[in-house]
Amino acid sequence: MKIEQLKQKKVVILGFGREGIDTYLALRKLFPQKILAVADKKEIGQFDKKTQAILKKDKKVKLYLGKNYLAEIGDYELVIKTPGIARKEFHSLQMTSQTEIFFDNFPGTIIGVTGTKGKGTTVSLIYAILKKAGLKVFLGGNIGAPVLQYLLRAKPNDILIYELSSHQLQGLKKSPHIAVFLNLFRDHLDYYQSFNEYKKAKENIAIYQTKNDYFVYAKSDKAVGDIAKKTKAKKLPYALYDKAGLPASLREPIGEALRAGVNPMNLMAAISVAELFKISKEKIKQGIKAFKPLPHRLNFAGKFRGIEFYDDSMATIPEATMAALDALGQKVKTLIVGGSDKGSDYNGLAKKILKSSVENLIILGQGTGEKITKNLDDLAQQGHRMTLLGKVIIFNVMTMKGAVKICYEKTPKNSACLLSPASASFNLFRDYHHRGMSFRQYVRQHSKTKQKKA
Repeated sequence: MKIEQLKQKKVVILGFGREGIDTYLALRKLFPQKILAVADKKEIGQFDKKTQAILKKDKKVKLYLGKNYLAEIGDYELVIKTPGIARKEFHSLQMTSQTEIFFDNFPGTIIGVTGTKGKGTTVSLIYAILKKAGLKVFLGGNIGAPVLQYLLRAKPNDILIYELSSHQLQGLKKSPHIAVFLNLFRDHLDYYQSFNEYKKAKENIAIYQTKNDYFVYAKSDKAVGDIAKKTKAKKLPYALYDKAGLPASLREPIGEALRAGVNPMNLMAAISVAELFKISKEKIKQGIKAFKPLPHRLNFAGKFRGIEFYDDSMATIPEATMAALDALGQKVKTLIVGGSDKGSDYNGLAKKILKSSVENLIILGQGTGEKITKNLDDLAQQGHRMTLLGKVIIFNVMTMKGAVKICYEKTPKNSACLLSPASASFNLFRDYHHRGMSFRQYVRQHSKTKQKKA
């Protein structure tokens, strides 16, 4: 939707979190005299003081707050919806989003990145490389700043790297000039009615592209390959370079990034985008070296009492945990999994655990632990390596403190303990960051306590 169209509409901003506030501030700058409405399930006192001050100061804002916040917005001509609020509640209303407004009005180049896992790392890598090359580049979407206020000062030579979730892509009618699709796994099935509905939302990143656009995608992912067939863009599949094919100038920085826990496929995606801009191998090398891994993505949390600890709290689906086990190899002897359920299938993870070096499996809290345990036991019944009676011992704990205590007691020296939950965090924690920080806190705290002699 074009900016000039917004001026004529009776607008309500639905959801007043980080993105909703940015939308409000941008519209208020554009239309200082316009009546705007804000609807949110929070009461005014539940917002932070800064947000309360914004709302109380503006005499031209109408507020619909609290548990009945949806009841009175039916008269509005346009709803600007925050990602994550289900569209099915508002079939009778015209809806748009910050993402859609940005796509329709941005004068520069958009590099959109999606996938079930790896988006944040990939956009950060692309940003680091393009910035080193001297391009005018910005981060937006789920990472970086919300985009509407930035839109007000954007120029035609700007490049925005946009991390796009399924929620942001849902309902979008325009695709980015460069679309990067990393992978597609079963996820968010607590929100979407089926995997196909989730896939449909994701594919909007590609299906409105033209022959002048580019679609960069993982050659090895069949589901992403199916979406590639639907785009008119120039297709640029990427795969892992073998040792012979890896440019010599990039071996050292790529090796360093891999040792820091960066997924090699994310690296290849970022390099593919850099090559589209004809960035030299030397600048790509400098960009990779400048990149700092994002927190809670297979980060090394320290070595204590001879045990290496790894924080992979961002692993909220089983495929992410499987990738972490592949990356760390035979050193992992203790694995912490479990959390709230998003509808994932854990059979593949169970097989991976039974084939791995894991000896201690810690199930944290209630939720997906029952599904994981059942999958393990079903495989054991079929003749796979036994779980409870064999090398894999299962521990059920209700606190991170208890999980870390078992890590220290059961993990052999010169091996690793990995937090990679394969589940969302909301059974015990506010979010994945809270979970990861809790893990790190108790790892450090417990390292200072004296172990009891057997």
